[in-house]
Amino acid sequence: MITEKDRDSLIEYRLNQALETIELAKFLVVSDKLTIAVNRIYYGMYYALTALALKNKFRLGVIFKHGSFIQIMKREYPLNASFLENIEQELVQIDRQILGSVAKRVTELL
Repeated sequence: MITEKDRDSLIEYRLNQALETIELAKFLVVSDKLTIAVNRIYYGMYYALTALALKNKFRLGVIFKHGSFIQIMKREYPLNASFLENIEQELVQIDRQILGSVAKRVTELL
């Protein structure tokens, strides 16, 4: 069992981690490091969602498993389920676009 003080500290840590990760993502986008930026954007959102889950006293074991965590968030926040699904779909689409762009650049270099 986690104490309220530890929970509050972990929430603050996760929110700071989310903010730092999103700031890094902005830098990576400006630096044209899009593949890594997508990864950082995903993790920035994940860290923010874990802070929300901690605030709402989700079990810690569930919070740190990505797949099951997203499913639980959809169930617990049904009004936002479509938002979470859209994020997942957009990240997949962005990832495909980036991979296509990278493949094109590699082909041009060969």
